[in-house]
Amino acid sequence: MATVAEQFVEVLRQAGVERIYGVVGDSLNPVVDAVRRAGGVEWVQVRNEEAGAFAASAEAQLTGRLAVCAGSCGPGNTHLVQGLYDADRSGAPVLALASHIPGPQIGTGYFQETHPERLFVDCAGFCETIGTPGQLPRVPRVAVQHAIGRGGVSVLVLPGDVAQLRVAGTVGPHDFLTARGTLRPPADQVAQLATALNDAEKVMLFCGAGVRDAHEEVMSLAARTLAPVGHALRGKEWIQYDNPYDVGMSGLLGYGACHEAMHEAELVVLAGTDFPYDDFLPGARTVQIDRDPTRLGRRTPLELAVHGDVGETLRAVLPKVAQKTDRRYLDRMLERHLRALDHVVDAYTRDIEHHVPIHPEYVASLVDELADDDAVFTVDTGMCNVWAARYLTPNGRRRVIGSFRHGSMANALPHAIGAQFAAPGRQVVSLSGDGGLGMLLGELLTVRMYDLPVKIVVFNNSSLGMVKLEMLVDGMPDFGTDYPPVDYAAIAAAAGIESETVRTPSEVRKALGTAFTMPGPYLVNVVTDPNVLSIPPRITGGQVRGFARAAGKVVLSGGVGRMIDMARANLRNIPRP
Repeated sequence: MATVAEQFVEVLRQAGVERIYGVVGDSLNPVVDAVRRAGGVEWVQVRNEEAGAFAASAEAQLTGRLAVCAGSCGPGNTHLVQGLYDADRSGAPVLALASHIPGPQIGTGYFQETHPERLFVDCAGFCETIGTPGQLPRVPRVAVQHAIGRGGVSVLVLPGDVAQLRVAGTVGPHDFLTARGTLRPPADQVAQLATALNDAEKVMLFCGAGVRDAHEEVMSLAARTLAPVGHALRGKEWIQYDNPYDVGMSGLLGYGACHEAMHEAELVVLAGTDFPYDDFLPGARTVQIDRDPTRLGRRTPLELAVHGDVGETLRAVLPKVAQKTDRRYLDRMLERHLRALDHVVDAYTRDIEHHVPIHPEYVASLVDELADDDAVFTVDTGMCNVWAARYLTPNGRRRVIGSFRHGSMANALPHAIGAQFAAPGRQVVSLSGDGGLGMLLGELLTVRMYDLPVKIVVFNNSSLGMVKLEMLVDGMPDFGTDYPPVDYAAIAAAAGIESETVRTPSEVRKALGTAFTMPGPYLVNVVTDPNVLSIPPRITGGQVRGFARAAGKVVLSGGVGRMIDMARANLRNIPRP
């Protein structure tokens, strides 16, 4: 008879799982040994379970299939939490195995005792404990199907002693549902949507990740209604390419004319987006299309809620939408968008050899130019998000993965590990902030251990740049955001990874070219300007007043030189009317 651990591994094999990310230890050992003996499922040894959860999240997002991570009892469980929040909020089908202390010791304050059945409830749609062999194989199958069907995290809690018990029955064959059906909206909602589109003279489409596989339909609707098309960060990779109606992105990381187009429109269509920043939405004149009914109307009041897949909804409504002929609104937004982009491009390309420290925008633009057409970019939270959002060019084949919903730091490198395991033939580029890289620095050892050809570009400004911006716009002088310079190239070299440090703009192209063509892992440590901040496309009076208050406090404390440096670094980014 097989053990609980052995049957668990067999269920994973039936679900198409190829690897488990984790750290071996005590209560997890029976499962790890079952993996060793079974074959067909690889054990990937990361340095921190948090990184294992991030890696599984990236693998699941890239492949659309179930990915698995594991943590041993106590600290191994708690390390998983950060990455599982990211996976669940990203809609990544991930199964986490949280091993537990021996069953008879539960509730006694035993060594490393936690309550994993409570711990993971908020970051998982399914969290159950396996306490007897009779729950195999059904409960693991239920956990797998929850993760795949819902698009999120399932957690199985498994005490180490239970994992070694024998199961009376066999696993037997089973077919998991992996392809989800399409959702067509009710006919009356389609008719109301058509009426709204026909009645509005100025229509604007704002797209999120839910427009994946609906690019053609969105372009057809934009052509029919002469609508500018903007996007949220997670929608960028699915809608910006081959898009003659593109007006950029909204939000704090935004750029271009998206915000203006949205607020001048008579009708805004939110297509497959759960854009959380309601301050950037008009708060009226809005319809929303989403397959998840819980998202409808939770960010802004709606004139119409449409429950369906974006592609299926647009295919149903297009025959009912009349062709508009007045292009004045669309053309005006496209012109504003072009002016905004020309200003930004001119700022980082003029006399670049004199810009020391290096402008991070310039680095991001060269990464975009030199990376493969089907590259996978993983992006750290913070300023790296800004540069990725503004300078990486999607084409329908590239992918951009980040902690865009949970906003965790340190995600880029472990995301890159999972992406590279999932796609060994594709170029994977980690855009790492020095703050994020420092948090999970040990994962450089994982990259080297498996000789993963990840290309790590470190934006090293010796600062938590996004936090600095948050403080300044709230009227606080930046404090606790800067730290002494670190030579991450030297650290990478000590770990056995090819690397170099770049300090002048003239070196950037050559260094990135070497990294992207060199087999195996490579780290480029780029020393960038710490005073560069992200200026949103729309600056509010409150933000200006906050920045002024902060500047005054810095000057009064003797920091006038710092404020002058910051002003010089960011003058190029102020949006022009």
